[in-house]
Amino acid sequence: MNIDFIKIAKVVFWDFDGVIKDSVEVKSDAFEQLFLPFGKDIAKKVRIHHEENGGISRFDKLPIYLDWAGQTLSTQLIDEYSDKFSLLVKQKIIDSEWTNGVLEYLQENYQRQQFFIVTATPQQEIEEILIQLKIENYFKQVIGSPVSKVSALKLLINKYGIDRKKAIMIGDTLSDFESAKDRQIPFVLFMTRLNKDLHERLNCPIIGKI
Repeated sequence: MNIDFIKIAKVVFWDFDGVIKDSVEVKSDAFEQLFLPFGKDIAKKVRIHHEENGGISRFDKLPIYLDWAGQTLSTQLIDEYSDKFSLLVKQKIIDSEWTNGVLEYLQENYQRQQFFIVTATPQQEIEEILIQLKIENYFKQVIGSPVSKVSALKLLINKYGIDRKKAIMIGDTLSDFESAKDRQIPFVLFMTRLNKDLHERLNCPIIGKI
């Protein structure tokens, strides 16, 4: 697959789950497991919603799911379920497979291109994951939630004086695409099992490996 348009970019903004690590279904499984005590129907509904709304922070999803489960919402309850979710997924994400060719690309090109991660994973969690994977030094800066992807891109563009015409964003969800579009950054869709519907809907380059 021709990836010259990635190689010629000066700056690459990377999503993490589904792009660097094949970890999307790890999170699907965790959400389903987390809400299984409320019944199989609720757990399945949660899984479907999560998979249809990739790239959105768990802090935006958990209030919806807890409401479906009939729980009285509070900051404390949301934080409690966020912690439970983190315990379920962090090591599984670390242990999950790398997506095709991405690790090799990072290793070979991080010194000639500027790499950033923009993710919906909480800041502390993504930093811990990158350290465990020993790839934290490949990225100039990493931004996770609670900062939105649109805000993260704006912050990085302004902080580093990035020329958007010489940058790209690689993601696997509609929210990634919309965030890049909002900041006028060319977008590349990374194919996964869960985003087949986006292949035809989005007018952008598509890759399945690097």
